[in-house]
Amino acid sequence: MKFNIAGLIIEMNVRFPRLKRQSEAYKYDGDAEPNVTIRLSDAFFAEKLEENPHLDYEMIEYIWMGSEFYNALIHFNGMLLHSSCVVYEGKAYLFSAPCGTGKSTHTQIWLKRFPGSYILNDDKPAIRIAKDGIVYACGTPFSGKTSQNVNNIVPIAGICILGRDTTNHIEPIDPDDALFNILNQTVRPPQEEDMDKLLTTLDTVMRNVPVYRLYCNMELDAAEVSYNGMKNGKKEG
Repeated sequence: MKFNIAGLIIEMNVRFPRLKRQSEAYKYDGDAEPNVTIRLSDAFFAEKLEENPHLDYEMIEYIWMGSEFYNALIHFNGMLLHSSCVVYEGKAYLFSAPCGTGKSTHTQIWLKRFPGSYILNDDKPAIRIAKDGIVYACGTPFSGKTSQNVNNIVPIAGICILGRDTTNHIEPIDPDDALFNILNQTVRPPQEEDMDKLLTTLDTVMRNVPVYRLYCNMELDAAEVSYNGMKNGKKEG
């Protein structure tokens, strides 16, 4: 079965309910040949189940299909950013941080504060660079623990490194200072050639998308502060 994910035609042998349900909106019925083919064999499932007895086949498919997709994405001017991505007024805002920091909590505040906003992907949005240099966030059916994802491709207004504080304040940060944080929240392939591709993509992203650091609490004002700090941000140079 073929799917259109992040502008790529992906062929996957989906078997189990969770991924079938979450990939329904991405189905592709056209004649284009797949850019990527992902097949998980019976032997693969058996091996992963032995290594991860706390998982079932459904979760193994969901996790490793996603992993294969994001590894392949590196070859198409793209990358994964572990983040929660909210869209408002046609622009995407990505909030990235280690697990447990409050990414999803913060973007849920946006949904309350800004009617019409929506979650593009709550955990693993894809990032792709267009031929004209515009950087886009893309929905995918792989959205972590939640099912919050939308099949859409939206230009990115900003990437924000999230931290907790008792007050809300946001500031732009230099890409060099953000690099370590971003690398820690993406797939880092073991192959040197693939790592070079990832670093090239990341360099382009960081040169074209403003990066911020947001310290926030969980009050409604946190969404106001982050939006006002990012909405007019422009990357210079």
